[in-house]
Amino acid sequence: MALLPAALRRLAPLLALAAPVLGGAIPGTVAAAPAKVVTVSIRSFAFTAQVITVAPGTTVTWTNMDEDPHTVTANDKSFHSPALDTGGKFSFTFTRPGEFAYFCSLHPHMTGKVIVKG
Repeated sequence: MALLPAALRRLAPLLALAAPVLGGAIPGTVAAAPAKVVTVSIRSFAFTAQVITVAPGTTVTWTNMDEDPHTVTANDKSFHSPALDTGGKFSFTFTRPGEFAYFCSLHPHMTGKVIVKG
């Protein structure tokens, strides 16, 4: 905003509120990219989809659809959910490229992987 004239800088907060109504952005500003969210279901003692590929900055949300509790635990311990009851959700935002294997700490045969490419 430093490039905007002083009067316009003072009006910028009001213009930001009006921009969606007016159908446009404020000159000299950059619109934020919408956050990406990918969902993984936990159903029948499995993560569905078992392997997903996402871009950096993507939030993955796991939802437990089973009647038994489950967790989402990274092999490298970079993320770990509490026990999720039926309908429980856990989200984690992946900020750097790599492969992130995970499992359910209550049922270790349940495994999955998030591949972050970008």
